[in-house]
Amino acid sequence: MAFVQFSQVSLAFGDRDILKNVSVNLQAGSKAALTGANGAGKSTLIKVMAGLVQPDSGSRVAQKDSRISYLPQSGLTHHGCSLREEADKAFAFGYELNEELERIGDELKKNPPNTKALLEKHDAILTELENSGWNRRSAMAEQVLVGLGFSHEDLDRQTDEFSGGWQMRIALAKALMVNPDILLLDEPTNYLDIEARAWLEKFLNDYKGGFLLVSHDRYFLDHTINVVYELFNGDLHKYPGNFTHYEKTREVELQTLIAQYEQQQAEIAKLEDFIRRFGVKATKAAQAQERQKMLDKLRENEIVIPESLKKIHFTFPAAPHAGRLILTLKGITKSYDGNTAVLDNLDLLVENGDRLVVAGHNGAGKSTLLRIIAGVDADFSGQITLGAGVKTGYFSQDNAESLKGSQSILELLESEAPLELIPRLRDMLGAFLFRGDDVFKSIDVLSGGEKSRVALLRLLLRPVNLLVLDEPTNHLDMHSKDVLMDALKDFGGTVIFVSHDRGFIEGLSTRVLELKPGTYRTFPGDYAYYMQRLEDEANGLVSPDSFVGESLPLASKQSFSATPSPRDSAPKTPETPSAGKQSWEEQKKLASERRKIEREVEALEKEIESVENKLKEAQNRMANPEVYSNGEKAKALQQEIDSLSARLDDLNAKWEAAAEKLG
Repeated sequence: MAFVQFSQVSLAFGDRDILKNVSVNLQAGSKAALTGANGAGKSTLIKVMAGLVQPDSGSRVAQKDSRISYLPQSGLTHHGCSLREEADKAFAFGYELNEELERIGDELKKNPPNTKALLEKHDAILTELENSGWNRRSAMAEQVLVGLGFSHEDLDRQTDEFSGGWQMRIALAKALMVNPDILLLDEPTNYLDIEARAWLEKFLNDYKGGFLLVSHDRYFLDHTINVVYELFNGDLHKYPGNFTHYEKTREVELQTLIAQYEQQQAEIAKLEDFIRRFGVKATKAAQAQERQKMLDKLRENEIVIPESLKKIHFTFPAAPHAGRLILTLKGITKSYDGNTAVLDNLDLLVENGDRLVVAGHNGAGKSTLLRIIAGVDADFSGQITLGAGVKTGYFSQDNAESLKGSQSILELLESEAPLELIPRLRDMLGAFLFRGDDVFKSIDVLSGGEKSRVALLRLLLRPVNLLVLDEPTNHLDMHSKDVLMDALKDFGGTVIFVSHDRGFIEGLSTRVLELKPGTYRTFPGDYAYYMQRLEDEANGLVSPDSFVGESLPLASKQSFSATPSPRDSAPKTPETPSAGKQSWEEQKKLASERRKIEREVEALEKEIESVENKLKEAQNRMANPEVYSNGEKAKALQQEIDSLSARLDDLNAKWEAAAEKLG
């Protein structure tokens, strides 16, 4: 069985220990993830495993002839040949084995005394070639490349024509096509859309060799790995199970440590305060010096908590008031070449509170649609209408790159943040991976990923009620995604977004717009419902034609969430007998009854919204110390909250009954 084993491996950069006596064994069937905070040394450890970095001490042992394939995070490019030819380079080992077969054949012609040994070696090489997929290499290359998002037409394009993200897809494809015994992947999902991620997920589930990967995609990890290695302060710890299980186990394990950390931080703050107040006074100098010694000792043994366990939460500035209808698109058509329509006669209504995810393959027009909605792209036909009071905030990788200036990150955000959020800026910057002295970096020296995070955080500080977000989770680690997710869930406005992170999509979306070249479909439910719908279509259980080109009008929008509410669910228009089968009197009577019920539904929805607002306001008042610390006030307010809750339940029941009459 092929394996690669590391024993007591240590590595330091200057006075910092990156790896301290790390031991790990990877073999066929290993399905492992490597996790740790940014800068913990994950990429360094993988390079040590790949044999690219030599440790200061310890041993690395790999079984003879084991093939180990390594993919770095970035930086690989390909030039001078077609994609098909570049892919064939992944099979260089096969060409080398064939050359060895030819040499053995030449030797056998001479009838040497070691004929038996040569024949055994010849057979072993043939077996290795067969097991490696060498004889099926062309089909394998095409299967992997198409699975990762390349088209059949791309196979004959020159590799120089592909952008940086696609260059890394080529590198990933080659790493997989080698069919190695051990696969080491550093952030393989960074440049993949959701379809390519799903394909890679299936590939790894079927993969017979062993792999170790780093990824910030929790959903991807949960569906591919069965053991997690955490690198923390140079130590490596093993946790059996998927990633979610690791997080739960680790959080329980560190509860005591967190309590000790908080106690230590309180003691540090107390000592610092004493030294600051009395350090310059002669009468207290000796005591201040003693406190300084105590502080220095605490600093030497300061407890460090992983960033992923620091609970950081922030809320958006209050969303400006807007009506129920946020956005109307009518007949939106967009073509880049004048012939092929990327968007073709698209109609869409977006309601207040929607979390609409735009789904579709690369090139389907997702980013184009978001630019049109945000007002960045005006070169289209059709009509776009914003609702009353709608204020839009837009994020994309492109507008992040336009950030310039000599201001520090902290100065820029302090100049733009609402006053109530300024005290929280350092925490928020930490949540978006700017920690310590990073906050003082000048905007001009930031990398593309850093600018992207600043642009996103900058947007989240502004009072808007419609957020248009194109890949907001790029360049964020898992903890940062969780912070962003929580903030967006609590956001009082509407969100339209594109993401390739399935866990993020499933956690946020309440409605799906699917784009395909020239067509579109809307799905009035969350992403899990959408995926189930696609599966049912693929299995022939439902017809895809029932949704093609459909933009659900406001009056027929239906929620598939577990607990639908009138604000994100409205009655469905029933089918009525054809006019030819009804008398004019019957049609008139039915229409009159329907209008009456529709008015009742509309009135109920308005009253429900009013009661919900009153209930929310009362709950906010209960959080006021002046209220909850006063028994009489708290009791009276609780009675008001109970009364409003009961009223809301009654209104919802009436709304459901009225909606049922409409179908």
